[in-house]
Order: sequence, then structure tokens, then C-alpha cells
Amino acid sequence: MNKTIRRASVFCLLLVLALLVRVTWVQAYQGQALADDKNNRRNTIAKYANPLGNIIVGGQAITGSVATGGKDFAYKRTYTDGPLYAPITGYSSQAFGAKGLEGVYEDILNGSDSRLKTFMDMITDKRAEPGNVLTTIDKDVQKAGYDALQGKQGAAAALDPATGEILALVNNPSFDPGRITGANDKDAWQELSADQGKAMDNVALRKPQAPGSTFKLVTMAAALENGMFSSIDTPTGVKDPYIIPGTTTPLRSEAPTPACDNVSLRTALRLSCNNVFADLAYRLGQDKMRAMAEKFGFNMKIDTPVRTDPPSRYPSKKMSIDQVAQTGIGQFDVQATPLQMAMVSAAIQNGGKLVAPHMVSDVTDSAGNVLESMRNPDSKQVVSERTASMLRDAMRTVATEGGGKPAQVSGAEVGGKTGTAQRGVNNSLPPLAWFTSYGQVKGKQIVVAVVIENSDTDRSEIGGGKLAAPVAQKMMETWLKKK
Repeated sequence: MNKTIRRASVFCLLLVLALLVRVTWVQAYQGQALADDKNNRRNTIAKYANPLGNIIVGGQAITGSVATGGKDFAYKRTYTDGPLYAPITGYSSQAFGAKGLEGVYEDILNGSDSRLKTFMDMITDKRAEPGNVLTTIDKDVQKAGYDALQGKQGAAAALDPATGEILALVNNPSFDPGRITGANDKDAWQELSADQGKAMDNVALRKPQAPGSTFKLVTMAAALENGMFSSIDTPTGVKDPYIIPGTTTPLRSEAPTPACDNVSLRTALRLSCNNVFADLAYRLGQDKMRAMAEKFGFNMKIDTPVRTDPPSRYPSKKMSIDQVAQTGIGQFDVQATPLQMAMVSAAIQNGGKLVAPHMVSDVTDSAGNVLESMRNPDSKQVVSERTASMLRDAMRTVATEGGGKPAQVSGAEVGGKTGTAQRGVNNSLPPLAWFTSYGQVKGKQIVVAVVIENSDTDRSEIGGGKLAAPVAQKMMETWLKKK
């Protein structure tokens, strides 16, 4: 063999060795990563090769699967009352992926989760029978909130304060996730994504906005916990008219001056006196206000298990004294979701203890064996029982004598707090109408928070008591009077 042929042979041998090394590397070390890659079409084909597991409400499946007759995707997802339950289910789409509970429990629902596999499944690498997701949602409370929001743009969240179970998450407008489950639903997707995706916004869970005067419950809790008052009936000493600290700007309340002059905390909450709560925040300072807000869940990503991202927010950056004062009335950079304000009411109703909110009770395999249980969620003492009792007392006054009267439920104890939050440059947008509340009767209890973003109501008539409280009332009444 001459020298040239020998060199060419060695070079070819090195190429073969390099190829073998590369193939070994891909198979041994990169195989799983490539298999799991979101752009690997085989995963999507495998996911929809068989019927999916289901999301359950009240013992009944609100999802299903239907044969497509197609070559690649044998089945696609279907939904029962899709717009009603969209904030809970999210969607499972052959073209656009999965969100909501469909996304969180994708592996359970398509059978690829290793916990579902039998011994034979592991040996044969066969995809297991899919599992199911059991929710805490009450279909009647969900429907009551959905119906009550018709004609309004907004959202509502309801909790059982003792267990942390989410009883309802409602959005309007909503969308039908069944319209985007196929591989060729581009037109429907573009339609639903129009107007910045408003129809698919999970306002109840993932759209923090200025909570307005409902945040005064947090300010009041901070004042009581920090020993500023021992009674909610003691005069506060705050003057009306009131000048925002560090400015020459008077701060007005809905009640005409001097109705809020030197009033008690109970009266200040009933009349929603901005001067009192702005002054409390100013005197408490940013650190104490933020600490109390964070105890209630602000600045935290809450896993329900769908994550509240972005979280509700109390400002962390250094604020001027006038800005701190404005946070006391739920303005400046304070932002909250209906779920967050429901959590505030839940802790108050539950003796100061906040139980982690969750919308799933159990995750099971196809035979009903429990793989995950959320029936014993974490809890923490946010405020003392005494503080919680005083806050409930003041909230009852709002519901019986103040702007929360439309939330009353016959035969039940109801407490609440209204809120109207300014928004837009120079208040150019309609204000947000808020209401957060609790209701109880014969050991049964519920908390509900509602935000109305838009309605056909004249701007001068927009208020939490007029727009949001009736929605909360329908949801509380449905739960409290349910057999």
C-alpha cells in the first residue's frame, strides 16, 4: 500500500470513529433532551394518539376527547361549558400547547407521567393509561358568578376560608378552549388573541390591578397589629380636610368633608375615609406596610397550582412619604388580583389564619388511586385572632350600614369592603369597581372578591357597592344556601 492510500485510509477511519463517538453521545447523553424538546413533533403526536385524562368538577368530567380521523393526531380535546370553566382548565391545543390545569398536569393527562406506569408499561415503554385531575371548584358557585358577570367586564374569585379550597374562578369575557384544540385552528387563535388577548386573560388569577379601597383592610390590619389602636371605636385623630404628607394636595373621600374628621376605624371603613387610611400608612411607614401586605400574599407567586405570575404587588422600591400614604388607600403602585383580595378576606374570616389557596384536591391514576393530594395545605397566622375579630366587626358594619349593603344574604352574616380604583393617565380610563367579602351561616362560610373593569354604567355611578357587590352576593348566596 502506498503512502497516499494509507493516509486516506487512516483519515477515513478517523471520520468513522468520530461519527461513532457523535452517535454514541447523541444516543447516550442527548437522547432524552431531544425526546423532551418542545419542538419534537413526535411528542405532540404521541400525546394525542389516545384519549386524554379528564379534569373533574363536582364528580363530573368537564373535559373529554374525540376521534379526529386524522393521520397524525388521532384525538383532540373537547370541553363541556368551555367558557364557564376556561379560567380553571386553560386549554390543550395540538398547535399552541397547553395552559392552565391542562398545562400543569399535562403529563398526568396524557399518560406520560412515570407514576402512572405499571411494571409492564416500564418494560415495554408503553404509554400508560392517563390520570385525572379532581378540582375543588363548586359548579353552582362558578355558574352563579359567571351569570352575574354577564354584561360586565371583570372577574371573581371565591374561597372556603377554612380549607383554602378555591370554589370559583370566573372571568368575563371568557373564551371557548374547544375552538383552539385542533392542529388547524389558526384563525380562531388569532381572533382570541386580538385586543391584547383580553378574552384569554385570566383576570381572576393573573392580572394584578389597583385594588383601591379594598386594600384598606390590609392597612387597618397593619395599624391594629402594630398597636396603634386597641379598639376600632376609638377616634383616630385624623383631620378632614386632610393634606397628603409631603404635598399641598388635599385628599378627598367619597363622604363629604368633614364627615371623616376624627372618626373611628369602624366609621372610617364604613365611609371609606381616604384621609384616615392614608395617614395610617404614612405613620406606619413603607416597611411595616409591606410586611403586612406580604403576610397576606403580596409579592409572592402563589401556586394554585396554576401560578399567579405576575404576583399581586406592594412596592419594594423606596417610596416618598406621599407615595406611602397613597398605598394606604390601594393606589400608587399597589396591585392585586381578585384571588389576592379573596385571600385577605379569607384570613380575616378564618381567625387570622391564611390557608394556602388551591383549586385541585387530588390527582389520580385511571383507577382512582391518589398520586397527589392537596387536602392538607399549608397555613400561616397572618394576624392575631383579636385583630381578625375587629376587622370582621368593621366589615359587618360596611355590609349593614355602608356601601356593602347590596351583598347581604338573608339569614347569613355578611361583611365586606367596597373599592373604587382610579386608573389611566389623569384618570382617563373608567375606574375599577371592587368588592371583597365574607359570608357565613350555620358553620358554612365563603369569601368572594370581585373586580369590574368595564360596564355600561355611567362613570359617575361606578362603585364597588353598586357593581361588584351584587356579583359577590349571588356567589355567596348560592354557597350558603346550598343543601
